[in-house]
Amino acid sequence: MIKIYGSKRSSAMRCIWFAEELGLDYEIVEVDFQKGEHKTPEYLKINPNGKVPTMVDGDFALWESLAICYYMMEKKEAVEFVGINAHEHGLVNQWNIWAVIHLYGDAFAPLVLQKWRGAPDTDATKLALETNLPRFLGILEERLTGREYVALDQFTLADLTIMSVVQSYKFIGYDMGNYSNINAWMNRISERESYKKVTQ
Repeated sequence: MIKIYGSKRSSAMRCIWFAEELGLDYEIVEVDFQKGEHKTPEYLKINPNGKVPTMVDGDFALWESLAICYYMMEKKEAVEFVGINAHEHGLVNQWNIWAVIHLYGDAFAPLVLQKWRGAPDTDATKLALETNLPRFLGILEERLTGREYVALDQFTLADLTIMSVVQSYKFIGYDMGNYSNINAWMNRISERESYKKVTQ
């Protein structure tokens, strides 16, 4: 059975959700950051970064959420989640990488960390709130004009990755009222049984 280290409240959520989507047997292993469990010698042996998620499948350990998702997809031979040719693979990966680096890293992450730590505003949080969030959410809003899904004409790993990022708006209290396409897309994605199970 696959073990996924992390929680549904962390970036491990997308791995847990994808495991559900794929119908894999898995176990969630909570890592308590408050107790420093991510810095223990035992944990650092499987993930030297001291972060989550980490996946362990037998004696094989893997970190980074997208790498874990791809591993599980190939293990299940469920290639439909990334398309069927180089063109489709490229589009799915483009949006996957964009979601993690730009939509989360540049836009949501500073605000999520600020809220989690109860920290004051900084230049980084002001840039994220005033510039980066509107910029990158605007790109997603435009992409979803006349489309049901982000990368292809079907649900893919890109939709899952982006949804796992965009839902951070609830935590930081960001007003999504100006993004009708994104809201309609989120409503569609949230009806998936795998998503409902993970977010209950």
